[in-house]
Amino acid sequence: MARRRYQEGSIRSRGDSWEIRWKEDVVKKGVVHRVHRSRSIAKTEFPTKSLAKRERDRILEDAGVKSEDYTPSRVGTFDDFVTKWKTDVVATMSITTQTGFKSELKAWSAAFTVEKNGARVSMPMREIDGSSIQTVVSRWHTGAKVGAKTIKNRVGTLRNAWKWALEWRFTRIPFPANLRLPVWDRDEAKAKRPAYTMEIVKRIMTESQYPYNLVWWLAFELHLRRGELCGLDVGHINLSERRVTIRRNRVMSTVKSTKANKPRVFGISEELCEALRPSIEGRATSDPLFLSPDGVRLHPENLAKRNLNPVLQKLGIKVKGTALHGLRHGAATELDRRAVPMATRMNRLGHADEPTTYLYTHAVTEDDKQVSAMFGKELSQAFTQTFTRSSNESENAQEEMILGTA
Repeated sequence: MARRRYQEGSIRSRGDSWEIRWKEDVVKKGVVHRVHRSRSIAKTEFPTKSLAKRERDRILEDAGVKSEDYTPSRVGTFDDFVTKWKTDVVATMSITTQTGFKSELKAWSAAFTVEKNGARVSMPMREIDGSSIQTVVSRWHTGAKVGAKTIKNRVGTLRNAWKWALEWRFTRIPFPANLRLPVWDRDEAKAKRPAYTMEIVKRIMTESQYPYNLVWWLAFELHLRRGELCGLDVGHINLSERRVTIRRNRVMSTVKSTKANKPRVFGISEELCEALRPSIEGRATSDPLFLSPDGVRLHPENLAKRNLNPVLQKLGIKVKGTALHGLRHGAATELDRRAVPMATRMNRLGHADEPTTYLYTHAVTEDDKQVSAMFGKELSQAFTQTFTRSSNESENAQEEMILGTA
């Protein structure tokens, strides 16, 4: 039999189309099989056999059977590939990355599931090309109303995975270079994020039971991500020096290093220190700073859903997205409004991807201490006092929210 890279394939007239056929080696369950492939092209697009032959040559080139380094391709569905990629590649990544990738791959698996013989099956990987990917993107955008940022993330994940699909010979089709994605307006997206004002945070604290009023105070004054808040241990708080060290981040059931793999150290207010003292004195340094009613470390998802969201709902505050992040964005907005130096803001917010952050040490600066004092003085009022809200305050609470972030 002729060597695969020298085969020309065959072309036959089939009514209104040309049928192109060729042979290809594939690996199925570890065994190499030689199979027939076929593809039809319309005569309206290729009216003569000469034009059809040129298209046939292009198709065989794309199939790789004429390549000097031709190797058999794999027979497998998209789900087959995803299962192998998650096991061999995604499992080596951080928990945070794994969670995002698995969610996005789940969306692609659903999109590449088709009806066949009365059953829902995953598409063969070799049949997925730029056209099918573009169709999914358009369907998400116009039909399912998936956000532009979400689509951008999903395409990024598929592009990342596609490199292994090529290397493992699940496909020979390069990832499309000219996908048309919906426009994502970064500034508009930021404007829609919740950012609670100082007054709204006071109301949230007043409406919450202990220790959650203390949790919201700590989150706002320290501008913490929800995972960092749940990752705090007793030993991370130094009451005598009025200092906190943010070392760890909880993602799902795993507690690991912070996002930038670099601890952040800054001061906390005298008022917050006193409020924290009963939660710290007499406890082991390795104990979680805050515990759930079940006596376990706080969970980021549950903290928002079970504790913060009901309070926001009671106050008439509607939030899209992560409610807890509104404390962080609100604090960032407050820092900007009060003209806190940029270096101090970046250190407290933990923006490790900005070069400026690396120019400063972990020492607690005077500017940092002033920020803590500023937050502590105001937030302690909501923690130590109870005041009665007028009936219309709850209705107007949403209007007092500042949308956006620094």
